[in-house]
Amino acid sequence: MTDDVKSRRKYDSSRRQAQAEQTRVDIVSTAQELFVENGYAGTTLAAVAKQAGVVVETVYRSFGNKAGLFKAVIEAAVAGGAERATTPPEARKAIADVIEETDPATKLAKYARTQPGIHRRSGPLLRALATAAATDPTLAELAQQLDDQRRTGMQRFAGHLTEQGMLRAGLTVDEAGDILWTMNALAVHDLLVLQTGWSPERYRDWLADSLYRLLVAD
Repeated sequence: MTDDVKSRRKYDSSRRQAQAEQTRVDIVSTAQELFVENGYAGTTLAAVAKQAGVVVETVYRSFGNKAGLFKAVIEAAVAGGAERATTPPEARKAIADVIEETDPATKLAKYARTQPGIHRRSGPLLRALATAAATDPTLAELAQQLDDQRRTGMQRFAGHLTEQGMLRAGLTVDEAGDILWTMNALAVHDLLVLQTGWSPERYRDWLADSLYRLLVAD
């Protein structure tokens, strides 16, 4: 086999992979629009495929079923877009800034700044999921999977704070993870922002101050 053939095959393989990744991004972006506009029950995979410019079999191959696609859409909303969802969390600038910060108060303030946007983007989808999960076992399982993922992420962040020597004395990693998991919940955001009428900025500042008091301050 000549070097020219090897190079061409490598190029073709890379190009196919890039095209597949772009197709996935297009499907997720399209699905997000339709899920927000029409709800879970009102969105079909056929409609997603048509608007994304692919055949419906491509959607099934990429995501398995509608619940799998909905999960990918929610994860993309949390990440800040379908393209950003393909990047490891620690490689995203906002998260990298949090990880690299050495002052605990500033670290938690930077972390709190990420939360209003996450809730704004993913909130409509998660609320729709909670409603549908009440009568759909598949979606109930999906809701549990997403919450388990969020809890695991909070435990990792608590572990990071411990490694940095930032947690107050007597607070375990598990307890810190539970605090983060609770305080960052969509339900808490909705109580303060949607029901009480706080601005996103007030919620952000309250969250930063509360996390510092609960996790760091003696």
